[in-house]
Amino acid sequence: MKQRGGVLEFAVLGLLHEAPMHGYELRKRLNAVLGSFRAFSYGSLYPCLKQLLRTGWIVEDVPADAGKLAGKRSKIVYKLTAEGKEHFQELLAESGPSAWEDENFGVHFAFFARTDAATRLRILEGRRSRLEERLEGFRASLARTRERVDAYTQELQRHGLESVEREVRWLNELIDSERHPGAAPQAVGSADGTTPAPPKQQRSRVPTDASAAGRAKQPRSN
Repeated sequence: MKQRGGVLEFAVLGLLHEAPMHGYELRKRLNAVLGSFRAFSYGSLYPCLKQLLRTGWIVEDVPADAGKLAGKRSKIVYKLTAEGKEHFQELLAESGPSAWEDENFGVHFAFFARTDAATRLRILEGRRSRLEERLEGFRASLARTRERVDAYTQELQRHGLESVEREVRWLNELIDSERHPGAAPQAVGSADGTTPAPPKQQRSRVPTDASAAGRAKQPRSN
């Protein structure tokens, strides 16, 4: 899959595979799908749609009552063609190194519900291996530059290391779920997939009325 344009193409085909949509609906859905993983430029959507129209993977559907309402521009609805559906299935089946990269992994993951289990597992394991390589680089860099960089740079490096470690833990949980689909899902209570333990209840140091009254009745020793 090509970088950038290929990611947007994949996302548009996937959303139109769910249902036909007009441009404004696509913009909102793309923001929801891609916004969590990468920056999305609305200006790139319509050139992408024109390209998909030229390749025959989508078609424009103009409502039958278009033009009846004077002064109002009808909304063009985009629909997936049979060739577009076939191409989307081919994109879903991709599980090579390009599917593991930062640019592509998010959109692949967004359509995991329609991806077969074997492909999902290959992508997750590949993504984990790529991040483990990145972890080694982070750790080596921290060890080399510890004495040569200032405290803020060290904190930035440590932040990057911790972010990758969190994603690796998250991927480990997903891979385990894919390998054991019948297992009960683990509760998720934080961004790194761990469930924080409830805070321990501390005993109140303020005496209750009953305990205070009991002490008041005790006779003083001579």
